[in-house]
Amino acid sequence: MDTGLLILRLLTGLLVAGHGVQKVSFRLGGRGLAGGTAEFRGDGFRGGVLTALAAGGTQIGAGLLLAAGALTPLAAAGVVGVMTVALTVKLPHGLWVQNDGYEYPLFLMAVPSALVLTGPGRWSVDAVLRLTPWPAWWLLATTVGGVGSGLAVRALLHRPVPAKAGAGAATRPSDIRSEP
Repeated sequence: MDTGLLILRLLTGLLVAGHGVQKVSFRLGGRGLAGGTAEFRGDGFRGGVLTALAAGGTQIGAGLLLAAGALTPLAAAGVVGVMTVALTVKLPHGLWVQNDGYEYPLFLMAVPSALVLTGPGRWSVDAVLRLTPWPAWWLLATTVGGVGSGLAVRALLHRPVPAKAGAGAATRPSDIRSEP
């Protein structure tokens, strides 16, 4: 079981951290901080550079903590928070990722939450520091804190994207679909 938890933590945590690196740099196929800022503005968020830095920084920090199994409930809350924002952006597209849906953010919310219940395993910083096991109510704290912070960010920073002339035309690369 410990090997499975290690693999799950590493894969999920490093993917989340890598996604954050893409938002703020040209590493891992990112478009730099300007590209991360443009992505948020295109999705209707205010704040520009600070929004991209906050999202990217949270993803990097929470992802690395999760991968290490360090402060797992806090790391999970951070991942759940940023993925809640992503889920709200993708919600209108439905569940499935091939339609730009919220399937992937939902999955990235579920895995860290499950790790709060199971614990990060024997090969983790939390185990070395003897911080585990946590009571089950930590899942509630993680979920409420993560989802609550994500919804607060959405409420404070999001504004509807104004309809442009020629509505229906693709305006972002993710809106452009190639025909089979």
